[in-house]
Formats: sequence, structure tokens, C-alpha cells
Amino acid sequence: MAWRWGNASIATDAYATAYRLDPKNSDAALGYAEALTRSSDPNDNRLGGELLRQLVRTDHSNIRVLSMYAFNAFEQQRFGEAVAAWEMMLKLLPANDTRRAVIERSIAQAMQHLSPQESK
Repeated sequence: MAWRWGNASIATDAYATAYRLDPKNSDAALGYAEALTRSSDPNDNRLGGELLRQLVRTDHSNIRVLSMYAFNAFEQQRFGEAVAAWEMMLKLLPANDTRRAVIERSIAQAMQHLSPQESK
């Protein structure tokens, strides 16, 4: 991906174009959301978060979408949303999947940030 090579604006522009050309293409939408959430611009981050929420509503069984949504929510200090997405991922993953341990640790970390009322 272009931002991995240090050119985030090219990646964002490319994904924006792909998304505009085919907004129903979940790969283009997910790539665009990821580029936006990696941006240093708070408005881009907000737009990326909105796009991720839309993708979760459209396909709440897509592990990649849920993962990106959860980590974005955590970074934006929306810990309850992060926990909900990670819990959904745990329901979808097989019992022997190695990602489960990371997800469980992430849930525990997010739970530490929730108030007692939120963690019920």
C-alpha cells in the first residue's frame, strides 16, 4: 500500500477515486477508510470512522472490517464500540484461531477504560 512507502496522500487519493467510481466495492471502501484513518487530518479520521461504521452496518461478518473498525474506535477512545466489534469478531472466528488471544487482550485493555456503567 502506498502509505507504507511514505506517500499517504497518493494512497488516499487513489482509494478515494476507486471508492467514487464504485462505492459498493467493499475492498475499495475499506482501503479508503484505512487511508483516511491513518491521515494526520482529524477530519479525514472522522470520515474514515464514519465509513467504517457504514461498512460494519453493511457487512457485520467481515473480519477485516470489524478489526479495522475496532482498532479505529479504540484509537478514538470509543472503547465500548471497540469492545463490541472485538466481541463480534470472537463469535465469528474458529476456537483455534491465533488472533483470538490478541483480540481478548485488546478487549481487556479497552475494558479498563470503560466506566463501571459502560462495562455492564
